[in-house]
Amino acid sequence: MDGFGLRFGSDLCGTGNCWTNQPFSDSPVCGLPVNGTTGEGLSLSIQERKQLAEEWMCQGKDKLDHVIIHVGALSLLESQELARHAAAIGASGIAVIAPSFFKPTNKDELLGFLQKVASEAPAVPFYYYHIPALTGVKIRVEELLDGIREQIPTFQGVKFSDTDLLDLAQCINKNEREQFMFLYGVDEQLLSALAIGANGAVGSTYNYLGRKTNLMLQAFAKPDLALARKYQFLTGEFLSFVIKLGFGVAQTKAVMTFVSGIPMGPPRLPLVSASEEFIAKAKAKLESIVWPDGD
Repeated sequence: MDGFGLRFGSDLCGTGNCWTNQPFSDSPVCGLPVNGTTGEGLSLSIQERKQLAEEWMCQGKDKLDHVIIHVGALSLLESQELARHAAAIGASGIAVIAPSFFKPTNKDELLGFLQKVASEAPAVPFYYYHIPALTGVKIRVEELLDGIREQIPTFQGVKFSDTDLLDLAQCINKNEREQFMFLYGVDEQLLSALAIGANGAVGSTYNYLGRKTNLMLQAFAKPDLALARKYQFLTGEFLSFVIKLGFGVAQTKAVMTFVSGIPMGPPRLPLVSASEEFIAKAKAKLESIVWPDGD
């Protein structure tokens, strides 16, 4: 993930997320985080997570620029074990989510946990996965990053999955010299994050709207903001529709299945598969959208 400019990615079934810019033939994905949210990493056993990481390292060889392994866990010892494993199989980086049962309550507690994990893979770039809506850990990233490389020399960036654009903006503004990666994770607000300096994205919608997001990125880079907004608004229109129906990991996998034609399989309990009613309505809505490129 380090040093690749404007990229975006997707939460892949059985993995976690990704980036973009032409790796797998005509796919827009160029990097892959494994065992993240959409991949239900925290619902898998340690052995399953290792097996998936190894398989993605094998499948991504000479096809992906980056394979980032999410190694976060409720147990520090398990997280450290996964970090060592990721380093041993040659991962491009590791990412860690904040523990969410016994939660860190301040910067020092969170940083202490992250440092203990990062130290088990001392030659591997390290990323913090900030997703407070799921972890309940609302420590501002701006605060966490202050002097972070003194504690974690391998720190490379953040997957910022929060709607607090003020926090993101302060992170970017205060750490410009550090050249950290700020990968945005709220897909329906990506254009806003790009405008304040995010240099990439990771999200689940890029599994089925990846090419449309690429077109939005191209329009933003021109810059043709009016065209970029059209793509963002239409993505938001679809997401707003499915969120009202009830939209989570299981429903995301259902959309990925009917768009790609590749069965993504059921989620793991306590999540349950999307209903046939949801699938029919989501498919009809997606097919009804008229995109600026006419596709």
